[in-house]
Amino acid sequence: MAMTITEKILAKHAGRDRVEPGENIWIDVDVLMTHDVCGPGTIGVFKKNFGANARVWDVEKVVIIPDHYIFTENFHANRNVDILREFVKEQNLPYYYDPGTDRYKGVCHVALSEEGHTRPGEVLFGTDSHTCTAGAFGEFATGIGNTDAGFVMGTGKLWVKVPPTMRFVFEGELPPYLMAKDLILHTIGEIGVDGATYRAMEFAGDGVYSLNIEERMTLTNMVIEAGGKNGVIEPDEITETFVKSRTNKPFTVVRNDPGVNYYSTHEFRTAELEPTAAKPHSPDKRALVRELKDVKLTRAYVGSCTGGKITDFKAAASILKGRTCAVPTFIVPATTEVAKRLKEERLGGQSLEDIFLAAGAQVGPASCAACLGGPEDTFGRLNGPEVCISTTNRNFPGRMGSKEAQVFLASPLTVAASAVAGRISDPRDYLS
Repeated sequence: MAMTITEKILAKHAGRDRVEPGENIWIDVDVLMTHDVCGPGTIGVFKKNFGANARVWDVEKVVIIPDHYIFTENFHANRNVDILREFVKEQNLPYYYDPGTDRYKGVCHVALSEEGHTRPGEVLFGTDSHTCTAGAFGEFATGIGNTDAGFVMGTGKLWVKVPPTMRFVFEGELPPYLMAKDLILHTIGEIGVDGATYRAMEFAGDGVYSLNIEERMTLTNMVIEAGGKNGVIEPDEITETFVKSRTNKPFTVVRNDPGVNYYSTHEFRTAELEPTAAKPHSPDKRALVRELKDVKLTRAYVGSCTGGKITDFKAAASILKGRTCAVPTFIVPATTEVAKRLKEERLGGQSLEDIFLAAGAQVGPASCAACLGGPEDTFGRLNGPEVCISTTNRNFPGRMGSKEAQVFLASPLTVAASAVAGRISDPRDYLS
């Protein structure tokens, strides 16, 4: 029987020749990631069930990346990081990226790839729903809860149901006014926030393979907004080149079998797509950007695991260069590496950071920042009945702070154009 990438990875990690959708299997885990929000709970589950003096199953396979509530004076948030530090010291874990030190990274999903923890053919679990980002590297990556993570921490195994695979094919290279965010918002709008519930979402077509690795990460990052169990893209030379530049660890590329049967196949022509947004308060409330031109804004936000990568900032800078933001605009790099590159990467003789500052934007430190709201002193947090356009992944009430605020999701190009206009605007009006 022909198998999909997802099925083949799970079969391999179950020590089996084949698996079928709907089967429940035990699989071996290659990487477990947790952060400051869920890490303490995971540690508590681990110690309660395996003993106060228990050791993690493999110190080389546990990665801890504080990122959500880092730059805050909130006592409870700071205590969470203290708990992580104590556990890392106790267990002698090598992959801990500590805030306030040279090892601090920023948003876990981008940091994982930068530090070489995302590799084709592997299984990665994380205590965060956007762990599915790593599927861009041709691996099975998904979010799990503290209870499952505590069990993995002690055993290196997990009981998993094999998901069926939905295939999404984008034909034609992207026009310059479209980004991966437009593709995934179009997809979610097509199938709904529950349209891929407990299914793998596989992306293919020359529209996908024309994207760089960061844009592919944007696609897989948001499959959870459609209910997807995991997102995946079959590796190519771009994938392998990036991974080899970040790690010397061996990996095995897994590809689809010929003639595989998918749960469903959805085909799109990129030339027929337009800049797309999601209206409040759900990622599937799809609208064309040009249909929203009367929406006045109070702020714009470029950042998060979804929209805080260097590719995202290059796109935003291409529109903001030589222009001025009409509303408060926040620039938040996903990681310290991205923050460094904002100072180094140049466009027309100016660094990206200088372009943003000259446009009147505020540049914050690498972290999740306002994407998950957080304590009141979180950078860029929404207050009151604001109207914000953002490159983040969710626009639920209260997601970025105030429950009274309205959040529109869009690509970095659209967010930058809208920041200049002070209302939602089509990037095609600003691109030469």
